[in-house]
Formats: sequence, structure tokens, C-alpha cells
Amino acid sequence: MTTGVFSRRGFLVMASALGLVKAGPWVLKGPCIAAPQSIEPREGKMSYEAKDYSRLIGMKGFSENLLRNHFTLYQGYVTNTNKVTEALAEMHKAGKTASPEYAELKRRFGWEFNGMRLHELYFENLGGNGQIDASAPLAQRLAKAFGSLQDWESDFRGVGAMRGIGWAILYQDDLGGRLFNQWVNEHDVGHLAGCRPLLIMDVFEHAFMLDYGLKRADYIQAFFQNLDWGAVEKRAK
Repeated sequence: MTTGVFSRRGFLVMASALGLVKAGPWVLKGPCIAAPQSIEPREGKMSYEAKDYSRLIGMKGFSENLLRNHFTLYQGYVTNTNKVTEALAEMHKAGKTASPEYAELKRRFGWEFNGMRLHELYFENLGGNGQIDASAPLAQRLAKAFGSLQDWESDFRGVGAMRGIGWAILYQDDLGGRLFNQWVNEHDVGHLAGCRPLLIMDVFEHAFMLDYGLKRADYIQAFFQNLDWGAVEKRAK
């Protein structure tokens, strides 16, 4: 599978030449480049740091092995976001913005950054008891937009069960105020412009196959049972 016009394997070849990745602990894993768990600080430079989501270990329906693998994959996005950011800045300083390498890295940045941020939102809306307060503002808005909370949930589950890999996302249109359940196939493609992601469910294979194989519906059920609706509510405005 390719991302845009540039395959991930092609990116690895190019990135190796640019010094973005090195042989050793880096491996092509799932949809991204997985990194070792330690992320070294970059002195004198602004950089993103991987957040610690170990509090999620022990969630019913999610094995420790699956979660730790998922955390490592997320850490790879953080590391590569920093590496691509630095490489782009260096190429700009060197006057190389017209080069093919700059163009491909610029395209790649959306993949790495969105992969980092979507994983953070995903982990942060987990760890709850799955119970939604029907009297809460967001619950009332969902019921109004979809007819009932049950109708909203069935629609969101339907999006998550679609064939393919990607993300199921509940968006809020900050301009119009409407709520949408949306499928995002690639991190950097399909997002609704001007919309705020409120609830994120990862439906790439790495999010469930270690525990559920091809039984995605069972994973979606476990996801709903562990939702932290308080975190979701705080994102809505």
C-alpha cells in the first residue's frame, strides 16, 4: 500500500539516505516506522515527547502485549515527527525546498504528525467504564443529531466495521456545530476541514489483531466498554 504517490518502502530508502532512519532497532511495522521505546531529547530544539499511557494496561479486553506493541508504534510516530521536522528545517535553511526529497518529506509530515496526534487522542479516550451520562451536553447533542444515542452508536460502530484499515472518528464541525461519524483511511487523507475530532477509534490491524484476529466487532465492543466519556466531553465545545 502506498501513501500518496510515495510508498513507505520508498520513503525508507530515501529517509536512510537523508539520515532520518538508521539500521538497528528500526523496523517497518504496520503502517509506520516503529521506534525503540526511549526517545532522546534534542538539546536546544523544540520536540515532541511520547506520552506515557501505561495506565491503560489492565483494561478488560486489551492484553498487555497488544497495548505495549501499540505504545511502541505510537512512539515511532513521535520520533519520526521530530526527525522529519528537523530534516525539513535543515533543507529549508540549505535552500533545498525545490528538491524532490523536500517535497516528499513535506507530504510525509502529515502522515507522521497525524499518526502521533490521533494515537494520543485514541489512548486518551480510553480507560473509562464505557458509561455515558445521557444528560451530559454531548450525549444530548448526539441524540438530537442521530435520533437517539443508540442510533449514533450503531452508526459509529458501522463506520468502524467498514472494510479496510483506518480510523473511525466522531467530528464536531466548529463552524456549523454539526456532528459527523467519519472514516479516515490514511492519517493524512480524509479529515474534515475545520472539524474537531471528539472520539477516535483506531481500526488498523495493530489495534486489535493480536487479541481478536479478524473479529473486529469483538474489538469494537471492548473499545466501547472502556470508553472514557469524560475525556470525550471535554473536547466538545
